[in-house]
Amino acid sequence: MNPVIFNVSDHVASVTINRPERLNAVDEETALQLEDIWCQIEHNQEIRVVVLSGSGDRAFCVGADMSNPTMSGLEYWASRSPKGFGGLALRQSLNVPVIARVNGYALGGGFEMVLGCDIVIASESAQFGLTEPKVGRLPMDGGMALLPRMTTSCRAMGLLLTGKKISSQEALSYGLINEVVSSENLDETVERWVHEILDCAPLSVRAIKAFVRKTEHLSPHEAQAQSLPEVMSSVRSEDSEEGVRAFQEKRRPVWQGK
Repeated sequence: MNPVIFNVSDHVASVTINRPERLNAVDEETALQLEDIWCQIEHNQEIRVVVLSGSGDRAFCVGADMSNPTMSGLEYWASRSPKGFGGLALRQSLNVPVIARVNGYALGGGFEMVLGCDIVIASESAQFGLTEPKVGRLPMDGGMALLPRMTTSCRAMGLLLTGKKISSQEALSYGLINEVVSSENLDETVERWVHEILDCAPLSVRAIKAFVRKTEHLSPHEAQAQSLPEVMSSVRSEDSEEGVRAFQEKRRPVWQGK
């Protein structure tokens, strides 16, 4: 069975971790496939949005597969990727929006992948947590770096220092996810977000994500002064003219991505 299912249709890439019998835990083969998939997406200008999910109805991803550990904690620390868990949590080179469809447990590295996504839609039954301290490990693939920057210090430390799990409603109140819906409405809600992104000019969307990700460490004035290539491509694009023209002509724009 392929550990990751990847397909592209109508400008939408679907990436599904496909190890439901292991609650979609990531082993070495899965990690290598995920890295290859992110590289493919980065080089495919036809892809405008990505939906990341997990197979089955129990888990999005519960992090690293610890059933057959191949490295000690020190060895894992020495070999960790600067791109974060699953090649996504800390990835800077992926300018396509990524939507996390969270249908169950998002724990450890699975939660780190969620933190690396741009939009997060979760079912009411989803649970989130950086549970590494419970097994003597650390959330070093993005959790310790990202969580304190995405919510309040007290909330971040409360999760980091206890390894506890929180509900999707709690994660929503922490500002970590965008929307909580019933399991029955999860796919419909994700689809709505996908279409809202596709309604926008693809180069504008890419430029916005690139700008936010590449300047978030800067002050507002320093960020504003940056002339990123993605921004320049957008403002010089045919789509920037098409958008204004469509508005004036009272019709829907036809985006070309150029």
